[in-house]
Amino acid sequence: MCGRYAVSLDPAALAGEFDAVDRTAGSIGPDFNVTPTRTVPIVVQRGADRSVRPVRWGLVPTWAAEIGNGPPLINARAETLTGKPSFADAAARRRCLMPATGWFEWRPDDPRRQPYLCSGGDGASLAMAAVFSAWWPPESPDRPLVSCAVVTAAARGPAAEIHHRMPLLLPAQRWDEWLDPERTQPGDLLEPDPEAYRLRISPVSAEVNSMRHNRPDLLEPTEELPMPAEQAALFES
Repeated sequence: MCGRYAVSLDPAALAGEFDAVDRTAGSIGPDFNVTPTRTVPIVVQRGADRSVRPVRWGLVPTWAAEIGNGPPLINARAETLTGKPSFADAAARRRCLMPATGWFEWRPDDPRRQPYLCSGGDGASLAMAAVFSAWWPPESPDRPLVSCAVVTAAARGPAAEIHHRMPLLLPAQRWDEWLDPERTQPGDLLEPDPEAYRLRISPVSAEVNSMRHNRPDLLEPTEELPMPAEQAALFES
């Protein structure tokens, strides 16, 4: 976790929700099945300017010689965020929020690959804690690649019934502190706040499993896929 999520609002609507200015210049819109390395909106603060900006999901550290051939760094564990070389500088200087309608999750041992949407109980966008980085390619040092990673924590509440990890969610009263670039030690902000974990977990269409599908109705609750007979007894025991 987190490997797939959804943003059903456009950047202008997100800017209104997060008291920010839309600086995406129309480069992105709603995305109902966000996959790693896609361009996504983040909320960032610099001085008095809070803005929504487009970045790549999958952090590239500032010191990287090149973009790696391995899996992208889409997640950063809260427990090791400030000590990991890939994330430490970003955790101190470049924290952001990743707005989400919800994220998709799967039970690790479920042979059906039944996806679930984890969303806020009040219908508002979730604010996933995240960090970002600016990397300058050697061949074009004037055009940095800005990228981000979701901060994850141990799952809490109903989400823990699906998976053992989940995004670190921040309630509105923590946004200012998390986004403040003058605060170089996130400290207790990395501790989950119970106010942010009132979630709704809904089974959704198995079409979510393919990145080719990207439609609003993917977020609609559905009946769960039938369990293979040989597996049903294991889940019921």
